[in-house]
Amino acid sequence: MGAPTEMRNPPSVYVYETEGWDIWAGRTASDNDRLSIKVARGNDWWFHVRGMPGSHVVLFVRDGQEPPKHIVEAAAALAAYHSKQRNGGIVSVSGTRAKFVSKPRGAKPGTVSIKKESIFKVRPGTPN
Repeated sequence: MGAPTEMRNPPSVYVYETEGWDIWAGRTASDNDRLSIKVARGNDWWFHVRGMPGSHVVLFVRDGQEPPKHIVEAAAALAAYHSKQRNGGIVSVSGTRAKFVSKPRGAKPGTVSIKKESIFKVRPGTPN
């Protein structure tokens, strides 16, 4: 099972597919909230460029399968691409499992708190 197929009030997202793996990037702060908090499941990967505005990106993990490292890195590169660092060289992107992403009470749309962060150094880009 990849990305969810039916949901009420789905977020507006950019949809990518690479080697059978689904990756979604939020279009607005409200879409980022819905994607990160309502749509992403616990073991899905979550990404965001470090230290500046950008899309929340979710790599949907299939039941019982882990994405290969190059797919995880492609999702991180997509988070860099959908940010103000799109034209940067090497960009730092935070990544974690969706279960470690939470919304602080009263925080503005698009603001989340994360735990167990991994840092990916990638070039901004979209999957082939």
